Amino acid sequence: MSVPLAWALLLLAGLLDVAWAGAMKLNEGFTRPGWSLVSLLLLAALVAALGQAVRVLPVGTAYAVWTGVGAIGTAALGLVAFGEPANPARLLCLGLVAAGVIGLRLTEG
Repeated sequence: MSVPLAWALLLLAGLLDVAWAGAMKLNEGFTRPGWSLVSLLLLAALVAALGQAVRVLPVGTAYAVWTGVGAIGTAALGLVAFGEPANPARLLCLGLVAAGVIGLRLTEG
């Protein structure tokens, strides 16, 4: 597998992580069978994509980027879809996470 494909899979894993978190919110503690199934399928897909990415990328970098993409995306999902607060301190912290993810990508060798 090429390095660009590994990065694409890592980004996909991060986006699947966001979708998984949203499905977890909607499954209401696994009390809604449809959303519970969706959340489990998304979890399996994100682990598969992450597992393929770490075959090529350094595991520390891949894990940090995956969690960063997931954290930023899930926070954005919470702001947009679930009405969570968007105060300046919270947005600043998300910006710092984004800076870290970008820095890891730029320094990956």
